[in-house]
Amino acid sequence: MATIARHFEDLYGRKPEVIAEAPGRVNLIGEHIDYSEGFVLPFAIADRTYAAIAARADGLVRIASHQRRERIFTIDINDVKPGSKGDWEKYVLGVIWSLGVTQGVDILVDGTVPAGAGLSSSAALECSVAVALNELFWLDISLPDLARATQKAENDYVGMPCGIMDQSVSLMGQVGSALLLDCRDLTTESIPFDVASSGLELLIIDTQAHHALVDGGYAERRADCDSVVAKLQIPSMRHLTLEALEAARSQISETEFIRARHAVTEIARVMDAVKALRTSDFVTLGKLINESHNSLRDDYAVSCPELDVAVDASLAAGALGSRMVGGGFGGSAIALVKQEDIEKVKSAVTSAFEAKRFKKPRFFTSLPSAGASASRC
Repeated sequence: MATIARHFEDLYGRKPEVIAEAPGRVNLIGEHIDYSEGFVLPFAIADRTYAAIAARADGLVRIASHQRRERIFTIDINDVKPGSKGDWEKYVLGVIWSLGVTQGVDILVDGTVPAGAGLSSSAALECSVAVALNELFWLDISLPDLARATQKAENDYVGMPCGIMDQSVSLMGQVGSALLLDCRDLTTESIPFDVASSGLELLIIDTQAHHALVDGGYAERRADCDSVVAKLQIPSMRHLTLEALEAARSQISETEFIRARHAVTEIARVMDAVKALRTSDFVTLGKLINESHNSLRDDYAVSCPELDVAVDASLAAGALGSRMVGGGFGGSAIALVKQEDIEKVKSAVTSAFEAKRFKKPRFFTSLPSAGASASRC
């Protein structure tokens, strides 16, 4: 906090009024179903994005990132609307627009959530700015409504049709627990996630095959799900059983069928995972994690060679379960591993990547951490 405050003062010549922080996330299970009104089970990680902010009286919005050599992007508040200029700055501008802010601001962001690694760096950025603006302008917006606003920013301003999971857990994550999130109404339940007491660790594997979800692949899969919902005249995938899907197979395309099959089975896997966690049945949890990856790889087709190699090598080295996380097409995988096998799994994945001449992977672990917060300076 003190570091970003000092950088803000060096850059803008005055002190920030509010400093906020928001975490990235790992989704234990429940991928590509948040936009289908499903249940998801993510947790906030320790890596965070910080936003230092102060109001301006002249109507200018100035945005800089300490990680990008503090180049200042400037735009008039009246020009902050979808289709306006900006690159990564659009994630910040979208939040300003979505929250209806009409006053100029200076913003500096910094953080440790790796971009393109499937750990939701975009949501961490959006949510850090959102809670900062909420505090700065006394907006008194609830956390669920902030989640909806930041999702709207990414959907309508950035042009990425994401669901609401990433923003929700970044805002509402709790120490020591995964967040069972009902994506229909944003109700939550904390599910204790204590693998250490059972001699396990959740290893995060950044394949360094960095993804960009705005290139169309994500949108195509969401469109497939929307098409199924329209053709079968149901409110969402939440209302579809596997039996009903099989019976309606002739009404939809084969691609739509397998996309829907992933959604239906993944929603069921989330609820089964919750049951497994409640009884510390990590063998069953590992099997569910494996099934999730297979479904994402085969039915949803969002994996990639690096993710598949990371998963296969982890399982061969003794992991109880492993799968890709995030939107796919690159990013990170997770592996549920016995503590004594951590180094063996890391070595196996690294060797497998070397054999394929992939970029060297990065490894880290994280316990469930707190969600976003903001404080006045």
